[in-house]
Amino acid sequence: MTVSDRWLLPDGVEDILPPLAGRIESLRRDVMDTCQRWGYQLVIPPLIEYLESLFTGTGHDLELQTFKLTDQLTGRMMGVRADMTPQAARIDAHTLGQEGITRLCYAGHVLHTRPRHMLTGRTPIQAGCELFGSTSEAADLEIISLMLEALRVAGLPRVHLDLAHVSIYESLIASSGFDKDTEAAVFDAMARKSVPELDRLLGGCEPGSAGARLRELARVSGGVEALEQARVILGGASEALDAALNKLTRVVEMLSRDFPEVSLGFDFCELRGYNYHTGLVFAAYVPGHGDAVAKGGRYDAIGSDFGRARPATGFSLDIRALVALGERVHHRSGAIWAPAAEDSALEGVISGLRMTETVIRQLPGDEPADPALQGCDRQLVKKDGQWVVEMLS
Repeated sequence: MTVSDRWLLPDGVEDILPPLAGRIESLRRDVMDTCQRWGYQLVIPPLIEYLESLFTGTGHDLELQTFKLTDQLTGRMMGVRADMTPQAARIDAHTLGQEGITRLCYAGHVLHTRPRHMLTGRTPIQAGCELFGSTSEAADLEIISLMLEALRVAGLPRVHLDLAHVSIYESLIASSGFDKDTEAAVFDAMARKSVPELDRLLGGCEPGSAGARLRELARVSGGVEALEQARVILGGASEALDAALNKLTRVVEMLSRDFPEVSLGFDFCELRGYNYHTGLVFAAYVPGHGDAVAKGGRYDAIGSDFGRARPATGFSLDIRALVALGERVHHRSGAIWAPAAEDSALEGVISGLRMTETVIRQLPGDEPADPALQGCDRQLVKKDGQWVVEMLS
């Protein structure tokens, strides 16, 4: 390794420098403040945990994204968190152990073995909220509403929200009678939204069968009209499917009332987090950006693996990505330049100003510098024996 190579960062890993770092931290604070005003309490999970905790109930995808290492104290395998949601579930089920409703929020770096797509890095700054202890539609609506409010705080100009329900696919595949290999092939084709493959796999299914309904459903996506098409395709198939569609309908009605500016859509091939979620799932998008800017859903199964079954719903987002995509105006007033003079009165004035202002002090021996290059728009000057703030000329 050459001397210059020693300072190279791994692919997908970056230093975040001024002024971007300030914008990211400002948004992180505002998102967390918003969540706490809704009653969500801040938690700070550890960066590393034993693998058993990190992978509880999450499926294979998260395991592939997790860096693994050996604990030198115990010899057990640990992982660097790739998602903070399982940690929040562990805190609710095991560490806090509260009865009734628990609302938690968090923000911090996570680490991925590889970028999720070409436009992201491997060290996202994840923020999110989790609501435990309620199976109600009101809980789902609260989480979605809070996610949309966080996106508004981030300054996203337009938001499109996709909704789906995991039990629709679950119910159909469970009643299909397919063998494991066929199930896996159908799942893969659905996840990739490959209609030709589904036609090949399911084209021979009898009309009205679960396979035929899956094949038809793969062609359905769009706005509220897509929900009505799905209702026609799935009508009379099972009570579970009727319940899922009815829940989607009620949630959409409430969201249309409360967020008329947000466009709504449905994609019944959406199987993101299939091994993780258990009910309503959702993802937010902005025009011109192919990946979801925020996503979440219901995951009622994780808590039982920690010894305490708890219904749960939540969302997460990437603060770093939102700063890049949003039109948020970062208001930061200029600093005040203070001379290096030894004066007790000056010390008192600087201390008082630093309660609300940024004051940059010239150091003894510094060459004369342009305060404007330090981000200053004002300076402290002595007039008639008093230190006063003046605008830089």
